[in-house]
Amino acid sequence: MLESGSSRSDADRQLDPDLRDVGEIAALEQAGLPEEEPVQRMPPQGRAGRGAVTNPGVRFESQERVAFDDGWATLAQEIGDLHVGELPRLETSLIRDSSRSVISWNTSPDIGFDRAVNPYRGCEHGCIYCYARPTHAYLGYSPGLDFETKLIFKPDVAELLEKELRKPGYVARTLALGSNTDPYQPVERTLKLTRSVLEVLDRFNHPVGIVTKSAGVLRDLDILASMARRNLVRVHLSVTTLDSRLARVMEPRAATPARRLHAIEELTRAGVPTGVLVAPMIPALNDAEMERIVEAAARAGATHAGYVLLRLPLELRQMFEAWLNTHFPDRARHVLNLIRETRSGNLNDPRFHHRFSGQGVYAELLLKRFGRVCRQFGLGEHRNELTCNRFAVPAATDVTADQQLSLF
Repeated sequence: MLESGSSRSDADRQLDPDLRDVGEIAALEQAGLPEEEPVQRMPPQGRAGRGAVTNPGVRFESQERVAFDDGWATLAQEIGDLHVGELPRLETSLIRDSSRSVISWNTSPDIGFDRAVNPYRGCEHGCIYCYARPTHAYLGYSPGLDFETKLIFKPDVAELLEKELRKPGYVARTLALGSNTDPYQPVERTLKLTRSVLEVLDRFNHPVGIVTKSAGVLRDLDILASMARRNLVRVHLSVTTLDSRLARVMEPRAATPARRLHAIEELTRAGVPTGVLVAPMIPALNDAEMERIVEAAARAGATHAGYVLLRLPLELRQMFEAWLNTHFPDRARHVLNLIRETRSGNLNDPRFHHRFSGQGVYAELLLKRFGRVCRQFGLGEHRNELTCNRFAVPAATDVTADQQLSLF
């Protein structure tokens, strides 16, 4: 820390141009001039095909290692050029999950389900805004690039789910599939864990609600159409923008907007009740598209709609700000200021009944716009309840190794 009135040599300033001593800052304030914005010293860590441009440490660890450029430009030389996408690609690695149960339960008063199954933890779609990113820290991984590249999968998710559904006293309610991470992310093409979950739910006549931004949901159209005839399934496609260029930056490995709209069309044609989630709405980034997205989804066959205002819990605040400064430096400050207007001056508000919609003039205007466009195209926020009274435990077909035979 420099004492007031101390100075730096010209050579020091050339090596570290963003450094200003206390005397210089005081002089700027006295003259009524703003302090100069610090120069970005750290090269961005963004990689081609990945959403995050940082990989923050795990918040539960007692120590944190941070790369730091000491002014000699050695860090930039070590990790590459300063342009996003020129660093080496990061490959996706799969890690087996040894969980003994798969249904997660919640008592949140502002969501429409109390149970969920997530075959995968982490998501290769790489959506920068994903509220699930901070959950990766519970597993010892970063919510940043680790969330997109270190995927935890549950190879026996179907078997574990069946065991839980067979427990005496289990009462069926709509189960959410994709409440945390997308059940149809790219790895599902080969692992087919989501399909195995649907096969179990189909046999048990168990209702399920699916949220995805992948056209891969159409691979399971045979099961979904069968369940739809029994009023056991509902699907929501998340559509954030109709601009494929913006989508590529925000959610680099998700299906294009056109393919998501096609999925809505195909699901509807097969008789599967399908809605659209215009989520998240990001002020000054994609919010101007709300009406066009709802209209496009309605024309594709969507029957209901919902929206969510951007949420930035925990590490997501800093990660999203770094992403904005990398990809949209011209409007980053404006976007963040608008978010603060909807979150009582903060970048996040975790309170129930406030976290999804925000508050203030901007949030109220967004709500009114959404209501008007839904009325215009005949979309409702409320949908018919799925059938729960069809649930029945089928006869067991075999005895697995960990099941004990009855003595009588």
